[in-house]
Amino acid sequence: MTQEMNSGHAVAIAFHDLTLGYEGHPAVHHLDGEIEKGALLAICGPNGAGKSTLLKSISGALSPLSGSLSAPRRRDIAYLPQAADIDTSFPITVLDVVAMGLWTQCGPFRAISGRRLEEVRGAVSAVGLNGFEDRVISTLSGGQLQRMLFARLLIQDASVVLLDEPFAAIDANTSADLLALIARWHDEQRTVLVVSHDLDLVRDHFPQTLLLAREQVARGKTSDVLTTPNLARARSRAEAFDRGAAVCARAA
Repeated sequence: MTQEMNSGHAVAIAFHDLTLGYEGHPAVHHLDGEIEKGALLAICGPNGAGKSTLLKSISGALSPLSGSLSAPRRRDIAYLPQAADIDTSFPITVLDVVAMGLWTQCGPFRAISGRRLEEVRGAVSAVGLNGFEDRVISTLSGGQLQRMLFARLLIQDASVVLLDEPFAAIDANTSADLLALIARWHDEQRTVLVVSHDLDLVRDHFPQTLLLAREQVARGKTSDVLTTPNLARARSRAEAFDRGAAVCARAA
């Protein structure tokens, strides 16, 4: 197993014997360790490995079954769920969705105007959606939808950014533009965690990786984590999943 991240750095997120799951059945087991402030970390693993579950817990949307998790306040975390979790049928415009990123600063019912409105328009422009401000979101392509959601993240100005499969089903140009925004957040010393199944993309753009298969398989430098033996271990652990299992005890 690869070494833990350096403990000498300031910590953004810490796991303490963390077990997560649903209705008493674990999805992530006994996770320990720290993620340093300013880290750019990919979270990889097979389907059902617990990647999305981990992001939900960090965001504050899911409480631990056991153990604990230390993270910034919810208002300091920007979370992008998978595209399948976004209801695009709701009759709302691009500008209104992006403006929702200001709710922690302005409240959910306060009108956005003046400098704040210019910030929203600037975020829309920054993701390449000039002219789409008044478009209803149901008319957007998959790539345009992701650009809009990244604009909302820009507006939130959070210290921790959580992205769940942001590159799924989008074109290469959109992926490149979104990767540039992620690199910008990293340069600004924000902590960025990205779930991805695209291992080539992870190898090219993410210096650190956490490999999950319901428990940590490896974590550290991406080239040391995404090895053939580690990936094989992750697959075998995911395939051995027992949906009827109760909360497990730590192995000796």
